[in-house]
Amino acid sequence: MNLDFTLIAEARSERGKNESRRLRKMGKIPAIIYGGGEEPASVTFEHSAVINNLQNEAFYSHILTIDVDGKPQKVILRDLQRHPYKPTVLHMDLLRVRADTEINVHVPLHFLNEDTATGVKLEGGVVSHNFTEIEISCLPKHLPEFIEVDVQELKLGESLHLSNIKVPEGVTIVELAHGEGHDHTVVSIHAKRTAEEEPVVSETGEEAVEGAEGAEGAEGAESKDEDDKKSSGDDSS
Repeated sequence: MNLDFTLIAEARSERGKNESRRLRKMGKIPAIIYGGGEEPASVTFEHSAVINNLQNEAFYSHILTIDVDGKPQKVILRDLQRHPYKPTVLHMDLLRVRADTEINVHVPLHFLNEDTATGVKLEGGVVSHNFTEIEISCLPKHLPEFIEVDVQELKLGESLHLSNIKVPEGVTIVELAHGEGHDHTVVSIHAKRTAEEEPVVSETGEEAVEGAEGAEGAEGAESKDEDDKKSSGDDSS
């Protein structure tokens, strides 16, 4: 599916915390556009327009078109600052992209056939995700919205690593460029935990340690023996 994200922005000359607070009260988001061999540009967006686009997963890993006072620019979302508990965006960082320059982007993973995987359907296992997104490097024209990971043939006790992930032509996985030790596990199927394997929790909420009471009893007995020996020694003297 070919999506097109276009946002209208206004250039701003005033900067600083006070100006950012003023803009937020007006329902706007302060942002900065940088990179691409050009000077950084401070802009603002309508908060409602950004929030609507953020509902779409592809917005985070897609080439965006930013119209700044009638001049379109191609960018990717590099950073997004949210309010700690309100549904509010505080600031955005956008990186300009050039058609001839590779970019590094985090893209989501879409896992396929989890319910019908061999290790789940036939062997009663559970799927475990170590990653839900990965960082890739590619030219803007090769940037995928997501990468599919098919676990259909995965059996109980088996896993898929980064090197097992099929990426589109022109795309490389950044972590694999760091060497063999970075071929991390992405997804695996493991056995369900039984009731016997679940940790025992006391009424105080602390996890009980097996044999703790016995150990305490043994320590108490040893302490008593030592006291008896000392008493005997005192009597003999």
